Order: sequence, then structure tokens, then C-alpha cells
Amino acid sequence: MSNEKNRAEGVAEEIGGKVKGGVGALIGNEQMEAEGKAKELKGQARQEAAKAGERTKGSLEELGGSIKNKVGAVIGNEQMQAEGKAKELKGEARQKANK
Repeated sequence: MSNEKNRAEGVAEEIGGKVKGGVGALIGNEQMEAEGKAKELKGQARQEAAKAGERTKGSLEELGGSIKNKVGAVIGNEQMQAEGKAKELKGEARQKANK
């Protein structure tokens, strides 16, 4: 399952948990309230796991780009350098977007 899908499902689960917990609190059902809170926390955890996966992908992308950039510089290949720098920046952006 993709990280984007996991993140979206985590958001849905968190919202569902908030609703269930709120209804439980409103009607005085402590068990429903607790189940809602548990579902909310599970959704948050799922989102954080998806973000961590994306940060890891970004780190690897950044590292690969950095290597390609440096190899291009050593062998005098400007195109390789530019492609490496672009990949490096893409990796950095992926990491920042998933903090």
C-alpha cells in the first residue's frame, strides 16, 4: 500500500475516531468514548508511519542525487551533475513535506 493511501486512511480513521469519541462523550457512553479515542490515536500513528516512510524515500533520493552530482563533477559531465542536483533537491523537498 502506498504511503499516500496509508496517510489518507489514517486521516479518515482519526476523524472517525474523533466523531465516535465525541458521540460517546455526548451520550455518556464511556466505552464508546474510549474506543473513539483509540481509533483516533491509531489513525494518527498510521499517518506518522506513512510520513516516516516518505522521509526515508526522500533521504535515499537525496543521497542518490548527491552521489550522481559528485560523480558528474569528477568526470566533468555537466548533465549528470545537473540531474544529480535535481534528484537531491527532490529528495530534500520530499523530506520537508513529510515532517
